Amino acid sequence: MSNVAIIGAGYVGLTTAACLAHIGHNVTCADIDENKISRLNDGEIPIHEARLPELVQEGLSNQLLKFVVGAKRAITASEFVFLCLPTPQGEDGRADIGAVIDVVEEIRQLVLPQTIIINKSTVPIGTIAAIETAIQREDVSVVSNPEFLREGVAVTDFLQPDRIVIGATSNEAGERVAALYDSIDAPIVAVDPASAETIKYATNSFLATKVSFVNGLAAVCEAVGADIEAVTRGLGSDQRIGSRFLQPGPGWGGSCFPKDMQALVRIATEAGYEFDLLRAVIEANDQQFDRIVHKTELLLGENLSGKNLTLLGLTFKAHTDDLRNSPALEVAKRLATKGAKLIAYDPMVNSPAEIGDDIRLAANIEEAMTGSEIALILTEWPEFTRANWSKLMGLMNTPCVVDARNVLDRKSMVELGYRYDDLGRV
Repeated sequence: MSNVAIIGAGYVGLTTAACLAHIGHNVTCADIDENKISRLNDGEIPIHEARLPELVQEGLSNQLLKFVVGAKRAITASEFVFLCLPTPQGEDGRADIGAVIDVVEEIRQLVLPQTIIINKSTVPIGTIAAIETAIQREDVSVVSNPEFLREGVAVTDFLQPDRIVIGATSNEAGERVAALYDSIDAPIVAVDPASAETIKYATNSFLATKVSFVNGLAAVCEAVGADIEAVTRGLGSDQRIGSRFLQPGPGWGGSCFPKDMQALVRIATEAGYEFDLLRAVIEANDQQFDRIVHKTELLLGENLSGKNLTLLGLTFKAHTDDLRNSPALEVAKRLATKGAKLIAYDPMVNSPAEIGDDIRLAANIEEAMTGSEIALILTEWPEFTRANWSKLMGLMNTPCVVDARNVLDRKSMVELGYRYDDLGRV
């Protein structure tokens, strides 16, 4: 058992804290939000994440997990200090590491000798060196340990990862960090700090590229009469490619892909290389939002101005309550500029304040579909697949559906009498 401090009780910090406590470490998690800390100590979880409430409650019950206000209170007896802080995208495209450096400067004189500071925040390449400069302690090591957590399955990703990346200049420090994960069956990828930081950006950028590729491929399938599901089945069976992230959709989004793509482009430019491939991927994603809007116009066969449009799904993907950089909201914004009247339903969105003035929020799918000219499925919630589409047809003014997630059966929808369109299927 090791004494571990987690600075930051956001998505990454909270998952890291709960999982490290679950595998037997003594964890203190700190945040500056007093209300959040109070709620966490009562077992209330501020985010929707499978298995996380159970793990937090487990940690509180066995006294291996506690929450405190302020970094200074967390580090008093800690051998390891994880930095899990926000690094928002700045106006120039770079990740803002101000919060990371501020915390380092706050704790640098207080951490115990031989402490290892472990950065989990997504940061520009070279940040570990900047933290070492800020810490000004030869008896303290700084290590990069990037996270690869997918929202909705973050606990599983932490406890059953594909790999654990550790970037350290000191072999001893790297081995000590690796030992924290001894009970987790996963390969350790031991590299230098700059390589670890690059792996994080490269992973998200490659996955975003894969999504944009399959979205473009779906458009090709529509043009030539091929079936995207048959094509991706053959494509994904190639072990060099793999089947994951080959599902077409309205575009990629979320809290990581957009800012990490922009950051890597900026990092490359500053290093003297114009990463035009990634620029093209970003542009292709923007075009995908417009493509969904265009499909809506074509299927309805009319100008969208004044038309009642139903948006099914608002979060950036299913099984999360996260609206940050949601493709659904980006499509909604473009529909609103066409003059459409928008009503939306999402099982995890309850506050109109979260979605802006252009969208009216419905309490259920039936309310959202009543009087609709056309419905767009923008998030792949299972509820939409299971819905009684025969009954819903009777609530609509015109039975039109744009399935931007390919979650419904095309043949069944057409047989019911819908004018139906999806992405790349025949």
